[in-house]
Amino acid sequence: MTDATLFYVHDPMCSWCWAYRPALLQIQDALRGKVDIIDIVGGLAPDTDEPMPQDMQQTIEGYWRKIAAQLGTEFNYDFWKKNTPRRATYPACRAVLAAEKQGGQDTARAMTLAIQQAYYLRAMNPSEEDTLLQLADEMGLNFDIFMADLDSDAIQTELLEAIAFARSIGGNNFPSWFLKQGDVYTHIPVDYESAHTTLALISEARQR
Repeated sequence: MTDATLFYVHDPMCSWCWAYRPALLQIQDALRGKVDIIDIVGGLAPDTDEPMPQDMQQTIEGYWRKIAAQLGTEFNYDFWKKNTPRRATYPACRAVLAAEKQGGQDTARAMTLAIQQAYYLRAMNPSEEDTLLQLADEMGLNFDIFMADLDSDAIQTELLEAIAFARSIGGNNFPSWFLKQGDVYTHIPVDYESAHTTLALISEARQR
């Protein structure tokens, strides 16, 4: 264990988190063995069976196009033609937690990536349980256990506790970084274009 913990607050269906992945991987690599990094699913949008209003669909697709233009992130815009979108990311968050139960944080991160690739590249809808079950099967997880966990009260409670913790430290936007030293949490700004900026800020904060 190190003397500091870094919390990464994210949502697997957050387009800015998808855009941030290249920098995230660099930060994880640079800090491996130096700082404990714990991922927290922040719960962008609660459960709903209602289709996403057309104006919201256009707004979110607009975010995708802005991110692609600004950062070069790849998106498959066929998603909006092939699916009935719902403003619900809690199912995907629960899938990450269910995956974590089977293989720890590495498996949770693998599920996050699988959800991101399904959503943004394969034009699949991670708000739908069938999509999440397919991804778990493709990952080689124990399918029956995953299916049971995905709908369990225990995973729902874990999700609500993760969301409450994220909010308690200031994690209202995704992605967000927070460095914990003792009882003090320091917000570390996100730079989508440079992992080095964030690493420098983390180093500076640790020296205070």
